Amino acid sequence: MMLLVGWFGYRITKEGEGEPVKPAYFYGFVAFLAVLGVSLHLVTMATIPWVELDLNRSEIQADKTFEIAIENHEFKLPSDELVIDCNDEVMFDVTSHDLTYGFGLFRQDHSMVFQMQVIPGHKNDVLWHFDKSGTYTIRSTEYSGPRGIDMIVKDAVKVRPCK
Repeated sequence: MMLLVGWFGYRITKEGEGEPVKPAYFYGFVAFLAVLGVSLHLVTMATIPWVELDLNRSEIQADKTFEIAIENHEFKLPSDELVIDCNDEVMFDVTSHDLTYGFGLFRQDHSMVFQMQVIPGHKNDVLWHFDKSGTYTIRSTEYSGPRGIDMIVKDAVKVRPCK
């Protein structure tokens, strides 16, 4: 779109007679951008880890489901440690009772595995396939006021070693 706007702006301000942009060129360029955008989405679709899970979600039975509540800037986990077997599909069903929060799972190097926004009064869940063992930290990924910065549960999720 930025190319289209730039090209249109250049042509409309150019000195000369006639139409600033020939309709055939304009619509051809728009069609090219549409084909390029759709192609990029189709090519990269398989590289995004959650797409397959989301597309087939109705057919996938979660191996484990963890119901997590958030209230007053605090995660309320079903147990101190959420233990997962390697190659399990796990459903995190998260409910907020007061504010909009974030729910993110982070590796030991602080890189993010996944995150979602948790909105009160709405269904907030994520299905994830764990194919690597490790210990993960839960953090809020959404601004929920000054107290939200302390919403971290270190080493909350443990994925058992893969066989």
